[in-house]
Amino acid sequence: MKPGIAEDLTRADALIQLAQAQGAATPPHAAAHWVSYSGDAAICLAIVLLAVASGLAYAGRRLRVPLKVMRPGGVAAGFMIAIWLLAIYMDGIAAFVYGLKVKEAYPGFVAARVRVGTFVDALVTFFVILYLTRRWGWKVALASAVIGTAAAPMIFELPFDLIVMARTNPPIPTHPMLYRQLFFLPLFLIELSTMSLLTLLPSVRVTGYACYSVAGMFVVFAGWAAFGFAFPAEPLPLALNVASKMLCFVAAIMLFVWRADGGVLEAKA
Repeated sequence: MKPGIAEDLTRADALIQLAQAQGAATPPHAAAHWVSYSGDAAICLAIVLLAVASGLAYAGRRLRVPLKVMRPGGVAAGFMIAIWLLAIYMDGIAAFVYGLKVKEAYPGFVAARVRVGTFVDALVTFFVILYLTRRWGWKVALASAVIGTAAAPMIFELPFDLIVMARTNPPIPTHPMLYRQLFFLPLFLIELSTMSLLTLLPSVRVTGYACYSVAGMFVVFAGWAAFGFAFPAEPLPLALNVASKMLCFVAAIMLFVWRADGGVLEAKA
């Protein structure tokens, strides 16, 4: 064999091996999901979630009178709103950068789409809160409906994100945990700052029924964890996801269901 032909064959073989190595390093992902829990990790997660649920249920039992939340002053309220808006902006940038890195590492990546009825839950919650708070006047009622509806999914998302944060997939090389923090930390700031806006409303009280609703959500989380807290692509995880989200909206509504004498508000036509 001539030297020139041998060199060409060697070079072609090296190119093939390089292409195969690149292909093996960045396999395409057909769906976005997190890695399910299994074994002892799933059991420990379920136990922790049940413990949290028990604590919330106990707090709801002890909370015989609706707890009034101290409202911040004007300056503090302005800072809270500014932090909330800044968090939304930061999350948009972080999500964009994270998406670019995912596409760079996994060109064939396709995000999964799972419908869990959040929009319908939010719409119902908005009008229910609007009706319950009508006695405060239309301005407070409208603000209560907007903030209450925005805060409701955050009651779900904060513990949910903590559960799946370290297990999201696909991992971005070469520092997957660094990019996960880039994605999730602004989300945590949005979740906490959105829920903090509830303190601006004179119509909000922490009630036993709100505690029971959040406790129920954690019980559903525990049941979900018993099955690995799997991505809701199958009927059972999907049903548990839907049920837990419904309970977080119920919890938000229960923050507005109270009477001045400590009882439960009864809607009147």
